[in-house]
Amino acid sequence: MTPQETRESWRPRRGEIPTEPGVYRFRDDAGRVLYVGKAKNLRQRLSNYFQPLHTLHERTRRMVTTARGVEWTVVGSELEALQLEYGWIKEFAPPFNVKFRDDKTYPYLAITLGDAVPRVMVTRTRGIPGARYFGPYTKVWAVRETVDIMLKAFPMRSCSEATYKRARDRNRPCLLGDIGKCAAPCVDRISKADHKSIALDFASFMAGNDASHVRELRARMTAAAAEMDYESAARLRDQIGALETALSKSSIVLHEDVDVDVFGIAHDELAAAVQLFIVRGGRIRGVRGWVVDTELDVALSELVDQVLQNAYDEVTVPAREIIVPEVPDDGAALQQVLTERRRAAGERGAVVVKTAQRGDKASLSETVTTNARNALQVYKTRRSGDFTARSQALADIQEALGLAEAPLRLECFDVSHLGGTNQVASMVVFEDGLPKKDQYRKFSIASARDDTDAVYQVLSRRLAYLRPGATGVEVPADTDLAADAVAAAESAAVDGAEGTSASEVAAADAPVTTGTRKAFHYRPGLLVIDGGQPQVAAAARALADAGIDDIAVCGIAKRLEEIWLPDSDYPVILPRSSDALFLLQRLRDEAHRFALRYQRTKRSADIQTQLSSIPGLGPTRVKQLLTHFGSVARLRAASIDELVAVDGIGRITAEQVHRAVRQGGPGRLRAPTSEGRP
Repeated sequence: MTPQETRESWRPRRGEIPTEPGVYRFRDDAGRVLYVGKAKNLRQRLSNYFQPLHTLHERTRRMVTTARGVEWTVVGSELEALQLEYGWIKEFAPPFNVKFRDDKTYPYLAITLGDAVPRVMVTRTRGIPGARYFGPYTKVWAVRETVDIMLKAFPMRSCSEATYKRARDRNRPCLLGDIGKCAAPCVDRISKADHKSIALDFASFMAGNDASHVRELRARMTAAAAEMDYESAARLRDQIGALETALSKSSIVLHEDVDVDVFGIAHDELAAAVQLFIVRGGRIRGVRGWVVDTELDVALSELVDQVLQNAYDEVTVPAREIIVPEVPDDGAALQQVLTERRRAAGERGAVVVKTAQRGDKASLSETVTTNARNALQVYKTRRSGDFTARSQALADIQEALGLAEAPLRLECFDVSHLGGTNQVASMVVFEDGLPKKDQYRKFSIASARDDTDAVYQVLSRRLAYLRPGATGVEVPADTDLAADAVAAAESAAVDGAEGTSASEVAAADAPVTTGTRKAFHYRPGLLVIDGGQPQVAAAARALADAGIDDIAVCGIAKRLEEIWLPDSDYPVILPRSSDALFLLQRLRDEAHRFALRYQRTKRSADIQTQLSSIPGLGPTRVKQLLTHFGSVARLRAASIDELVAVDGIGRITAEQVHRAVRQGGPGRLRAPTSEGRP
């Protein structure tokens, strides 16, 4: 039975599916819940899963072909649907829903207000009954330092239960009581009610009411000094100093009455990094970050929805204002859910979810997003640097593609062009899962009908080095073979660009060596093409024409992250969280980056040539123009008056430049319209 027939065997009739809001669950043949989703209109949403298989996103297609049934629950509103979806995702942990991972156990500052004698402590344990939590914080030492400073202003208990009981039994306080960092309720220096009042003041200060506490202490200090109670005034002065020291360690980013949670999200096809800045009283009180594995094709708004549902619990209470990159479609229902969680934690005020358009909040939002980008890069770097993970990735690629041995050397090719012109290609090399940048190569393509023809040409030229009996062209052993230097040195011979003589093209058929080390005809274990089935077929044809049958080839299609093999009607699907797919994605992205960089270098040279051909424009003035406008796009958009404003450019010359960049011939300056993506 085909996947289409299998799906049709359990597909519910359209008329059976209600049109009310609800939550649906896909199950496999073992009854396991594969995916949980919500919908305003169940019939409309579920109908999307039963479109022809070839029109579905690959990950959605994989889910529905794995499923053996779907069931739904009708609810009264979007709000109820949101709540039920959240509960089911927590209960069933469906493999095709967004998965949160690498969520470190961050330290919190907790004040156990539920105890008869409250205690302040640094803990990673959440859910202590009656406790107020502050944070999370990124560094344990930083929060411990803050507590040490704060105890000078709020001398409350910070000792363990055992220490407290021992001091009470001996009727002697611990060292903190002797040095004034604890009011010593253990020996009744202060009543339990007064001690709890100190704890409540501590919690109020940490919640953002810091300015009012400082003002109150200043007033009390002034009053004590006026009454010549200098001992009390000195003690209050020290407390004020401690509070100001603690405040100086918190970044002031917004007005003191602003409480806001700011989310930043950076994502690619496999993962997303989330950063949360918790701002209370205008200061950053906590920072939290985690990584999300994206399984199905999730839009940013849906990703924000999932992040907000999972970011808040009994410890992390939502602020009245939440800044996100994009407001989800069900923003109103989500706001109501978060408002209920806020009120359950004893906080007042409704929650508003919005984007920041301008001002300080927009600047802070950009800062948080930058942190998310960095976190995603660190996450990817750490994965790529793990030797065990790289070894497993190569073994998984071997198994998935049916190779005789693990491909220790991977070569990836990417074709890039500008609207069908200026075609170039790149070859990047990974050995043992790590880039070998001295082995990178780049190619110019004189002419190609389409991407498949370009792939065939580039592979044919590369495979010429692997033919039996191919000999090398010696270059000095001290030649700089850094990626860019090699590519530049070999461009005339290897690239075979327009204007290259026949003898130069013939020289390109010989492999380059460094001393006795052959730098360009190490045999790869696997050729990877940035593209889908047509590009892979072209690469397989190049292998066949070169008489090489012992090198495997595959393609990776960017949008769906699916692996294509020659003569295969269906792609190989690697698990979204697998190290194998992560390695192939890095390889593909590096090839694309390298091809794009080469194309930009060529484009810059073409631009300078184009401008230099204008009478009255020499190299100095060409450089002035490009420096003044900063980019080709800005130069193209410039008016004649703006061109005249450049030092040394007259009106006649400006008109010629304007005409050249706007209406030129084949070499005119154009913005990229295609980068050769499949």
